Amino acid sequence: MIKILFVCTGNICRSPMAEGILREKLRKIKIPAEVDSCGFESFHVGDPPDARAQEVARNRGIDLSGHRARLFTTADFEKFDYIYAMDSSHFTNIMKLAGSSADKAKVDYMLNLLYPGQNLGVTDPWYHQLKAFEQVYLQLDEACDRFVDQILARSNQKK
Repeated sequence: MIKILFVCTGNICRSPMAEGILREKLRKIKIPAEVDSCGFESFHVGDPPDARAQEVARNRGIDLSGHRARLFTTADFEKFDYIYAMDSSHFTNIMKLAGSSADKAKVDYMLNLLYPGQNLGVTDPWYHQLKAFEQVYLQLDEACDRFVDQILARSNQKK
């Protein structure tokens, strides 16, 4: 079973949307996986995703209502195979906590799935209207498609 973690600031917008999108994609193609998300700022710990994130996901058949924000911990390095940061601040914070080169090798920018090596950040929609959440959703959806393609390609190579 593969284990994937998405990391953003408060764990109420970008990372829970990515979590919900990827979980649904993997469920549909019957790939066993653990998908989770977390953040670096404690002001939303225990909160559900932003109402706008939930609305955008719900309109596409994904229910985020059960998610509760949590903080990134060093134990996440042991638990997850892939750790995707939404922007450079998250990436830097994750790398500071990495205890080994193996930990660091698990970490990448989410948008490097679409634009390898460019280290682009997913814009934080929290400061904007619903349209920004919709744009972020589409970007995350495309990146999750690419992740699934890579997992399927690796799976086919092992056969």
